[in-house]
Amino acid sequence: MKTDIQIAQEAVMLPIKEVAEKIGLKEDDIELYGKYKAKISNEYYDSIKDKEDGKLILVTAINPTPAGEGKTTVTVGLGEAFGQLDKKAVIALREPSLGPCFGIKGGAAGGGYAQVVPMEDLNLHFTGDFHAITSANNLLAAMLDNSIQQGNELNIDPNQVVWKRCVDINDRVLRNIVVGLGRKVDGVVREDHFVITVASEIMAILCLATDYADLKDRLGKIIVAYTYDGKPVTAKDVKAVGSMAVLLKDAMKPNLIQTLEHTPALVHGGPFANIAHGCNSVKATKTALKMADYVITEAGFGADLGAEKFLDIKCRKAGLKPDCVVLVATVRALKYNGGVPKENLSEENVEALKKGIVNLEKHIENLQQFGVPVVVTLNQFITDTEAEYEFIKNFCEERGCEFALAEVWAKGGEGGVALAKKVIETIETKPSNYAPLYPDDMPIKEKIETVAKKIYGADGVTYSPEAEKAIATIEGLGYGDYPVCMAKTQYSLSDDMSKLGRPTGFTINIREVYISAGAGFVVAITGSIMTMPGLSKTPAAFGIDLTDDGKIQGLF
Repeated sequence: MKTDIQIAQEAVMLPIKEVAEKIGLKEDDIELYGKYKAKISNEYYDSIKDKEDGKLILVTAINPTPAGEGKTTVTVGLGEAFGQLDKKAVIALREPSLGPCFGIKGGAAGGGYAQVVPMEDLNLHFTGDFHAITSANNLLAAMLDNSIQQGNELNIDPNQVVWKRCVDINDRVLRNIVVGLGRKVDGVVREDHFVITVASEIMAILCLATDYADLKDRLGKIIVAYTYDGKPVTAKDVKAVGSMAVLLKDAMKPNLIQTLEHTPALVHGGPFANIAHGCNSVKATKTALKMADYVITEAGFGADLGAEKFLDIKCRKAGLKPDCVVLVATVRALKYNGGVPKENLSEENVEALKKGIVNLEKHIENLQQFGVPVVVTLNQFITDTEAEYEFIKNFCEERGCEFALAEVWAKGGEGGVALAKKVIETIETKPSNYAPLYPDDMPIKEKIETVAKKIYGADGVTYSPEAEKAIATIEGLGYGDYPVCMAKTQYSLSDDMSKLGRPTGFTINIREVYISAGAGFVVAITGSIMTMPGLSKTPAAFGIDLTDDGKIQGLF
């Protein structure tokens, strides 16, 4: 069996100019990054912005398990399947972070014969967007510290600096550090912190900004510190906005690549879904909607995280209306939720399936609360049985969901045709009545509790004293109408990763709350979630290598 990277390296790619031509892009509309990657110019979107939007399809999943779900694989395969049906389709994805690539999760280009390529480029430096975000984030940090050092005219309290530095690598020792050690000229001594780049507010801003003016406005609103008398200090106050915008100039432009079957894919932005809002950029999604009749996008991790944030934050902020949601599961993952050990998942076990399918059931209920029609698909494995398929199909249809198998890993677009037909039928027969879960004017604690109770199934919410104080401060500053971005483990509907299936009888604990004023949301951190991951004892980096003739091995 070939690995994903072997399949990707054997692919015959079209020059990106030819892929661009398929969706009406002329040579002047793209900026080439080598032969197989390009950015789309700002002028191009301006030229098509008055066109009618295509249909927007969100792909999400049940809670991730060690058995694997293959959400990106299904997203890519579904896009390829639309091509098989001669439908004009574009895929819109997030860019992968280097952290998981060298950590434990691996790359994020899909898998098997449903991948976007060039796979190695995408998973590594790509077009430099993440490096630009890292640089802009750390420039702001440097200018903030310099403002304190050079007389502190803004009256910044060094103990109330909230802006963190970032790096796109899992590095736990940087979570809590001390800076400014040495001589007086080396800066003011204070505690500092790092987050991974995909958790930086600048990543969220890049993904929500619509143009350069909006980008600069959002950058200027970033709260970086508080004064001795408790007033917020912004990036605009430390005069960092113009320089940050310059670093982000090219990163704002969506990236164009292709699938193994040459379906166009816009891959842009990459906030994590467990510690950020988990969706690709608004600019890429809106551009794709003007290019194609169908746009297939995804949101990170399970529907309790990525889909909730897509529907409550991205769609609310950008005025998007999804027409259909595809909910991905696997037989193996559902049996794992039913208590089957990983080594026994290949055996037929309908009883375990009955126990574990409650996880899928909760995600179906959650998505239906937003008024969007749902299609459930199973990412097929060779060990699945007809009895297991039949049970899941009946279960979904009894709950008002359409159902189709996806064989895209093994067959590419051909294996997704049944799913694509089901999605088209659903869009044509079941209108979307999308609405966010809560109104803007609901108090912050009520928003948090609405998500916790309606999406996670919690009995209630508890708050640390620090979180209580932060919420009062945020509402006092006038940010109470912002949506909430919940930072929670991806492995469970609860904030305890060990609780599989559909947990009940639990509360969600909010230990920290802070405002991302530029992004336009309030972040609520639950449980022990970390904004800077660490490496495992045997990280994926151990198995990655470069051969003497320059060939990458072990990336995925």
